[in-house]
Amino acid sequence: MYNILTLNKIAACGLERLGDNYTVTDDVSADVDGIILRSYKMHDMELPASLKAIARAGAGTNNIPIDKCTEKGIVVFNTPGANANAVKELVIAGMLIASRDIIGGNIWANTLTGDDAAKQVEKGKSNFAGCEIKGKTLGVIGLGAIGILVANAAVGLGMEVIGYDPYLSVGNALQLNRHVKCVSDPAEVYKESDYITIHVPLLESTQNTINKDTIAMMKDGAVVLNFARGGLVNNDDMKEALASGKIKKYVVDFPDAETINQPGIIAIPHLGASTEESEDNCAKMAADEIKDFLENGNITNSVNFPNCSLPDDKLGRITVIHKNFPNVIAKFTDILKDVNIADMINKSKGDYAYTIMNTDHTVSEETAKQLEALDSVVAVRIIR
Repeated sequence: MYNILTLNKIAACGLERLGDNYTVTDDVSADVDGIILRSYKMHDMELPASLKAIARAGAGTNNIPIDKCTEKGIVVFNTPGANANAVKELVIAGMLIASRDIIGGNIWANTLTGDDAAKQVEKGKSNFAGCEIKGKTLGVIGLGAIGILVANAAVGLGMEVIGYDPYLSVGNALQLNRHVKCVSDPAEVYKESDYITIHVPLLESTQNTINKDTIAMMKDGAVVLNFARGGLVNNDDMKEALASGKIKKYVVDFPDAETINQPGIIAIPHLGASTEESEDNCAKMAADEIKDFLENGNITNSVNFPNCSLPDDKLGRITVIHKNFPNVIAKFTDILKDVNIADMINKSKGDYAYTIMNTDHTVSEETAKQLEALDSVVAVRIIR
């Protein structure tokens, strides 16, 4: 029996995939094997000693103490691509509302009274005129699951599209519309684009990606869209650019005290993944990931440990989370010298690695403790 803690409301269709061998609770003081959450901030939370895995029903994981989890051997999963279509659609909507003053027009229309409202509409509509996005250039920074969908959709709407991603994978490149122009220098995106949308994770290296220097390279009257993370854009620099007219509009899905009720800023209340379909997709993927890890030891879509899976032969199985040191595997096999290792896989990610071993019989607790005693080992689990 496995115990799962939910820190946010998780779609029932996801939790149902766990099955009868799971108990789901919202009691933060409980001893649990796994946690499934959405945007709950875990940084001040005391992690249970029993905790083995955390699944974020969404892409961003900056609300989870990744380094702390890694040191404790807690695998953190996310659900890349599960909410990509929802975010893509909102990005397109963001471009449209930044180009056509739909919001202002709606607010004004709702103030009209009297039988001559239709005449007032015809007289005042010119105050809300805008421009079309067809024929304009969209710059996409970050061509991951969301960035690719946005780029392809923009091509379909008749836009010219420039994409920048220094880490573009082969798989993502194959999904990209052939009309998207990929560049190796982000300066080309800033200089050539009428609209710029950013889709990268918030890291120390990406914080304030949009700042006064990158804004200075942009076209006068450019529109910036941020549906990734608030910290990717320097708010002070953006407000200065809006006040000067350098930037026409800033559309942000992460409003805060600095961006709410500000001229030129269209603040959307974090609606990127707020669709029924997206929440269901994320919940299902998160449940599948944590279940496969707890029951089989397989890792898929982890942000702190390598993807690592091994076919299940239904015999013995042991997994080891360890430091990425030389000769570690030799030490494992030496301890397991009296056990026939039928199959094994080892993958590394940065300073850490993960090993799955299938054996011809169950490994004893005593042998597991010998593995745990190694300096390089963080956590050992006997799966069966």
